Amino acid sequence: MKVAVLGAGAIGAYVGAALHRAGADVHLIARGPHLAAMRRHGVKILSPRGDFTAHAHATDNPTDIGPVDYVFLGLKANSYAACGPLIEPLLHKDTSVIAAQNGIPWWYFHRHGGPHDGHRIESVDPGGAVSAVLAPRRAIGCVVYAATELDAPGVVRHLEGTRFSVGEPDRSSSARCRAFSEAMQAGGLKCPVEKDLRNDIWLKLLGNISFNPISALARATMRQMCHHGGTRHVIQTMMRETLAVAEALGCEVGVSIERRLAGAERVGDHRTSTLQDLEAGKPLELDVLLTAVIELADITGTHVPTLRTVHAISDLLAHRTAA
Repeated sequence: MKVAVLGAGAIGAYVGAALHRAGADVHLIARGPHLAAMRRHGVKILSPRGDFTAHAHATDNPTDIGPVDYVFLGLKANSYAACGPLIEPLLHKDTSVIAAQNGIPWWYFHRHGGPHDGHRIESVDPGGAVSAVLAPRRAIGCVVYAATELDAPGVVRHLEGTRFSVGEPDRSSSARCRAFSEAMQAGGLKCPVEKDLRNDIWLKLLGNISFNPISALARATMRQMCHHGGTRHVIQTMMRETLAVAEALGCEVGVSIERRLAGAERVGDHRTSTLQDLEAGKPLELDVLLTAVIELADITGTHVPTLRTVHAISDLLAHRTAA
């Protein structure tokens, strides 16, 4: 199995290291000091489950790699539309693309069935720009339940969780999903093939849609947001509204809001990816989290006043950060 990790940051390098340990032919695509460190010393994983180092091929030039069986996308979703020159050299006719993104993916209604089948969500696929680069037929959905951070260039700290759920947009149990799942499990990760990954998407989104923007607005960690009474109430309200949109689309999350909050609390003083991006001066990945759900609320007629309020404020922050 030949795998390219496009965007081998904290999550991408962690997955690449695990697949390399399982014997896959892994190629990490990165840049800057992080790439230089991986070339010199490999990827060092620091984890409560045991530290290890993987010496996978690392490059900033996808043409050095050529076509692969799987592209694992570790890029932020707001980079997808512009990633054509990077991903094109990696594709053959059957290459699968596994996007480890938060929020609502561009392929969400691809082979969905029902009244919205084939509908394009403008906020995540503006004008079809993402679908033009990442054909939905190539997509394997992936929901990440692992928390990682870059401790230093070439050094990934694994904080908790090893689950990477995958699934086909059409809900089938495909050979390509099963093969990727087996390779991930051989590398020490959990990788169940879910019949309907959209349920997992909403479960993960329940936290991301609330904690991520609030963490950026308040400059707060997971523990701090959970322990502050007012913020906890806002987050609970955002979660209730998000569940209403999911239910309107026929999805069942199967986890209570209190259980979701308890899980977030256990993470402790972890900074969300949105807060990390804000502190680093990077664009904020809010369209796939908040904007998309409000768009889905509009097409399902779901009332989401708190989501709209938080979106308005965080959208201003995102525009000021990008300016």
